[in-house]
Amino acid sequence: MDEIISGRNAVREILRLHRVTVNKLYISQTARGSAVEEIITLAREQKIPIHHVPAEKTDALSPDNNQGVVAEIAAGEYLELDELWNSVKDKPNPLLVLLDGIEDPHNLGAIIRNAVAFGAHGIIVGKWRCATVTNTVLKTSAGASEHIPIARVTNIAETVSTLKDWNIWVIGTDQTGSSMAKQTFGFPLCIVIGSEGEGMHRLVKERCDAVVAIPQTGAISSLNASCASAVILYEIFRRNQI
Repeated sequence: MDEIISGRNAVREILRLHRVTVNKLYISQTARGSAVEEIITLAREQKIPIHHVPAEKTDALSPDNNQGVVAEIAAGEYLELDELWNSVKDKPNPLLVLLDGIEDPHNLGAIIRNAVAFGAHGIIVGKWRCATVTNTVLKTSAGASEHIPIARVTNIAETVSTLKDWNIWVIGTDQTGSSMAKQTFGFPLCIVIGSEGEGMHRLVKERCDAVVAIPQTGAISSLNASCASAVILYEIFRRNQI
């Protein structure tokens, strides 16, 4: 089944990176600007059919702020876990991000954006109780999901065990853990981010090599999943720059 991706930044990124197949491109007759011109140029170079249509058509295809640009793409495919690891294991300081029950697509998009910004090499999501990479995720990530490989797995707890079998250090995030400031981050490394409400599932938490908490003032109970991912991924990034 084909999917719809809309918005100028999102469509431009998928055209630039060639990671998905674009079947058709719809441009509103009222759409103007350098981003639109670049999208049209990229589409022509890739021989993608371009349809200049009334604004009502693009709004019907994607009512959510499409900015006059809508792409019809072939449904995306996720990597298998071993494919993801084989594609990143030879990079300096391999870093993965494992998401345990992130159901809000906006949070997923934000976490993906944080992962790309702070140098993670791959994302792992679950098949159940986890948001998938939809148009909302792509737009929230500002196209970042096109810059990082994503694997989808059936069982998060078993995935933690598999990663450990591959000698990957797995660290979970939870407010009951020890202070992140005192934690040593060795590589290869996988950071586990729990769900927005419940955090990591019990079995996932038990199988992690360590669980860390982000030091806070206590004025609020905890950060949401995307904010927490930004803090811990930045801390790892910062230490690697020293």
